[in-house]
Amino acid sequence: MRNPKKILIIYHSQSTKTKLLADSVLKGVSTELNVETRMKVAFDANLDDLLWADSVIFGTPENFGYMSGALKDFFDRTYYPAQKYQLSIPYAIFVSAGNDGTNAAKEIDRIALGYPLKKVFDPVIVKGEIDESDKKRCEELGSMISSATCQGII
Repeated sequence: MRNPKKILIIYHSQSTKTKLLADSVLKGVSTELNVETRMKVAFDANLDDLLWADSVIFGTPENFGYMSGALKDFFDRTYYPAQKYQLSIPYAIFVSAGNDGTNAAKEIDRIALGYPLKKVFDPVIVKGEIDESDKKRCEELGSMISSATCQGII
């Protein structure tokens, strides 16, 4: 593999729902041959992971209409140290929602602007129980990010 593109998946999941979606995103990312992937739980991810990545995909459950505390913790730990790098890497979001998930995605977008990161796709928001079509949507998100990153489109 020559100069593989690097895709980072950062997520949090207290139950299995967001983990199932993250696994589907990873499956989609893995469809590209020239890709190296890191999938990390938000508490374990750090600035070095962001600096490593060519693209990043954030996953969160919707907690009280907001992103998970673990993902917010990741942003809190990396935001100011990242400022000097002006990362400008592409990102996408997936949300496991009990309500509508839009505010969780909106708040991630708001924080990401400050890094600055570049939003490249609309968020995939899965409401309620996860079925095969939801997994497929997350797999497609991973595949699109991976393909677009490898082709230099994003």
